[in-house]
Amino acid sequence: VKEVANLSLVSSACDMVSAAYASTKESHPYLRSVCDAAEKGVQSVTEATASCVQPVLATLEPHVAAASEYASKGLDKLGEKLPLLQKPVEQVLSGTKELVSSGVADVKGAVSS
Repeated sequence: VKEVANLSLVSSACDMVSAAYASTKESHPYLRSVCDAAEKGVQSVTEATASCVQPVLATLEPHVAAASEYASKGLDKLGEKLPLLQKPVEQVLSGTKELVSSGVADVKGAVSS
């Protein structure tokens, strides 16, 4: 999970969502109270779940470690095949816009000729 979160694409997307969430809470007082209540509920559920799951995780730790290693290798291979995972969202969007604009220009040129 940490490796996925550290990917530039994922990290920058999370930052964008977090900024939008904070801005929305700041701009809309009614939504702020709903969001605050939801955050407290999620925090309570997370704490309760963590205490219940901890003994199970201790038992499964060798299996989790093996799965984590396997997932890490798969993520490395995925990163090699999809280099855009190493780019921030803004850069991916910019490249996509350029690609779409170029495609539209090509189609317009073909239609007009």
